[in-house]
Amino acid sequence: MNFEAIKSIYMFEMARTRRTLLQSVVSPVISTSLYFIVFGAAIGSRINLVEGVSYGAFITPGLIMLTLLGQCISNGSFGIYFPKFTGTIYEVLSAPVAMTEIVLGYVGAAATKGMLIGLIILMTASLFVEIRIEHPFMMILFFVLTAVTFSLFGFMIGIWAGNFEQLNLIPMLVVPPLTFLGGSFYSINMLPPFWQAVSHLNPVLYLVSGFRWSFYGIADVNPVLSLAIITLFLVACLAVLGWIFKTGYRLRN
Repeated sequence: MNFEAIKSIYMFEMARTRRTLLQSVVSPVISTSLYFIVFGAAIGSRINLVEGVSYGAFITPGLIMLTLLGQCISNGSFGIYFPKFTGTIYEVLSAPVAMTEIVLGYVGAAATKGMLIGLIILMTASLFVEIRIEHPFMMILFFVLTAVTFSLFGFMIGIWAGNFEQLNLIPMLVVPPLTFLGGSFYSINMLPPFWQAVSHLNPVLYLVSGFRWSFYGIADVNPVLSLAIITLFLVACLAVLGWIFKTGYRLRN
């Protein structure tokens, strides 16, 4: 394992975050803070307790997950797409660096940046609402698994994308609706039976539900099932990525 190569790619990607601090960190934190002000304070003060917790505290795990998914996918996709766009990807592929090491560098940096922003938002949320974490180990497990999985997913999007429009298609048009309809701002128990059944087809529901359970011990679906879903998606991403590297799909041509 060439750890120096992994470190070089990782540090290069992290340095890019420092150069774009306003866009990479400040912007998502401000946007999430507005959610707490509008939904948590203005609207939440008029809503009774949801599953035994205040509305502002209830939506906190969903907001963290919303930001984590978006940031990990965006960072993972842009990290590999930009070298493709500029042509420097060929220098990386021709270097004595294994594909595994390339993935560890890019995906590791994307996951780190996503988790960093998620932690900042968690600290920001504690300024607005009272937060408790009943299952800290499971919270960290869901947090890390989600960051790594969707950074891998974003990495694959970056390889697949042929232009900036395709690059932003899933992060901007697919992920936000799934997250909003995945129980981020409400419990699906509030929905009619038909829409509850439809909500169970949304994979983001399992992520939000499992993450919220680690905070307050309440969940819309069994947390074991949530953990199984995210693990299955991680395995699927690794399998597809293995096929991409084996065939050179949109990398060597």
